[in-house]
Amino acid sequence: MAIELRVPTILRTYTGGAKAVNGDGTNLAEFIDNIDGTHPGLKERIVEGEPEELRRFVNVYVNDEDVRFTGGLKTEVKDGDVVVVLPAVAGG
Repeated sequence: MAIELRVPTILRTYTGGAKAVNGDGTNLAEFIDNIDGTHPGLKERIVEGEPEELRRFVNVYVNDEDVRFTGGLKTEVKDGDVVVVLPAVAGG
């Protein structure tokens, strides 16, 4: 079993069109690094800066919990978890 990343339409160019991809890690940062190893470019759309932080206009959830309130990139993940990335969309 692995950790699943559900990919929004706007980021599917980095996953070859896949709606979901699987990876491993013990926390969100490791998981994103692992995913970026097989889907280059995805990480830079989710995190930025030194030290790395989630991009301001990207919302990330682990099992429906907003990671900004559970430890950010240090949020623990395990097999069977579902990570969802939702870029903020502006408009009216």
